[in-house]
Amino acid sequence: MAVKVDFRVRPAGSIDQRQIANLIHFESYVHRHLDWRNPLDWIGVPPYLVVEQDGRVAAALACPPDPPQVAWIRLFVNSDKLPLKEAWDILWAAAQAGLRRNGNARVAVIAMKDWFCGLLKDSGFTLRQQIVMFERREGMLAHEARLLGIEIRPMTIRDLPAVAAVDAAAFDPLWHNSLPALNRAYQQAMLSTVAESAQGLIGYLISTQNPYGAHLARLAVRPEAQGQGVGKALVIELIQGLARRGAARLTVNTQDDNFPSMALYKRLGFIATGERYPVFDFPVQRYRGGCYGDMSQECGDCP
Repeated sequence: MAVKVDFRVRPAGSIDQRQIANLIHFESYVHRHLDWRNPLDWIGVPPYLVVEQDGRVAAALACPPDPPQVAWIRLFVNSDKLPLKEAWDILWAAAQAGLRRNGNARVAVIAMKDWFCGLLKDSGFTLRQQIVMFERREGMLAHEARLLGIEIRPMTIRDLPAVAAVDAAAFDPLWHNSLPALNRAYQQAMLSTVAESAQGLIGYLISTQNPYGAHLARLAVRPEAQGQGVGKALVIELIQGLARRGAARLTVNTQDDNFPSMALYKRLGFIATGERYPVFDFPVQRYRGGCYGDMSQECGDCP
C-alpha cells in the first residue's frame, strides 16, 4: 500500500540557506548552473522554491530570470526523502506558475548529468544545442595581437555599461549577460580586456583562474566588427598574458553551432576535449484569459 507523504511547496528564505547548502554538498542529485553567483546567492529572487517535509527542506529549485525573460535553472537538488521525479514535477509545476504570472520567459538549462536530461525530456524541454569544451596547453604564441586602429587594454569598471551593450549585440538573448552579472564576472576575473576603436568599445574578453590554469569565460565582438580579427586579437592577448604568468593551460567552451568560434579556437591551438553538455529550453508564456498561453495544458478553469 502506498504511503502518503505530507509536504508543502513554498518560496525559499534566508532561514533555509544552511539546509539547502547541506543538500548541495551531501546529496547525489544536484544540478548547479555554471554561474557567476553561488546558488545560495539567489535565495529570495523568485522563483526559488523548496519542498518542505516534516519541517525539513527535502528539495529545491531555482530559476530566477536574469536577464528578464531568460530563466536559467540555477539549482535543482533533491534528497532521498522524496522520489526524484516526484520532487522535480512538484517544483517545476510551481516554478512555471510563478513565471507565467510574471510574463513570458524562456527557461534554459545546461544539463551536466544524464539523470537530469531524462527529467527535462519527460517535462517537454527541447534539446537546442551542445556545449563543447576545448583546451590549450601550449605557451606563448609567435605573433602578437595587433590591429590597425584598435586598442586592446585592460577592462575597467567604467567600461561595464559598454561591455553589456556589446554582449547584448553579439549574442542570442538566451546567452545575454545582464549588467549585474557582468559586474560579478569582472570582480571575479583573472584577466579582462576590451577592444576599442574610434567608434568606441567593440569587443571584450573575461577569463577566470582555476587550480589547473585559466578559463576563457566570455568573448564577444560587436556584429559589425566581426570578421576583422578582433576576437582573435583578444584571445592572443590573453594567451600571451597567461604565458607571462607561467599558466599554460587554458580552457574554453562554446556552442556546437557556433562555427566561427570553434574555427578561431582551433587556429589558435585549442583541441576539443570530447566533453559535450546538452542545452535544453522550454517556453513559458503568460496566462491569457484563464488559460496557459502555450495551450500545452488546461488551467482547470476552462469548460
